[in-house]
Amino acid sequence: MTVDIIRRSPVTFDPPVARTEERDNWEVVMAYEGQGEGPWLIDLSHRARWDLQDQELDNIQPWGMKVPEKPGRCTYENGFLINRMNRTQASIWRLTGDSPDAPDNVAYTEVTDATVFLALVGNKLAPLIEKLTSLDFFNPGIEPPFLLQGPLSHVPCQCVMLERTAGRCGILFTCSRGYARDMVHAVLDAGNEHGLKPAGEEVFNRWIDGMSNVD
Repeated sequence: MTVDIIRRSPVTFDPPVARTEERDNWEVVMAYEGQGEGPWLIDLSHRARWDLQDQELDNIQPWGMKVPEKPGRCTYENGFLINRMNRTQASIWRLTGDSPDAPDNVAYTEVTDATVFLALVGNKLAPLIEKLTSLDFFNPGIEPPFLLQGPLSHVPCQCVMLERTAGRCGILFTCSRGYARDMVHAVLDAGNEHGLKPAGEEVFNRWIDGMSNVD
């Protein structure tokens, strides 16, 4: 007998849901009512994520792509974001398209269901994010995309500044699933005075489609 496993995001937002989509046993919220004009907080916990660990990390090419050589550097290619964490470890986040199976290699561990994955997109995110962390996302000497590891709202996180221009900014972050409720509350509370609202995946899809057109 075949049993479909229902997968649930650890994130819940208050606004009424306007539109959903079933995907890989997830109910994905595509839009909420009253999303506003941004900035937005978007739940991407249904997007596949892997931890990659190997003593010879530089010799591994996930889905034919190279892992960045230096810790803290990231590569975004073919819908995958690959983040170099240290000499032997990288994280891989699927941002667009279907979720592929991981290569047949014990170096890969899927962590999708063990973590929460959120995106902050919009403009003028600096005053918002500075209320949550001392991590320096807006250091002009570091060109995005880059990875920062440390506390955000006092929770250990992996954070990626994916894009940072005068009109567009995007920060992705992931942490242990058990922190989801408190993390969402803290971020929305910090962003309230800046007009931050929850949004569905459609907003993220439009934002990341526009990223490829930014010089």
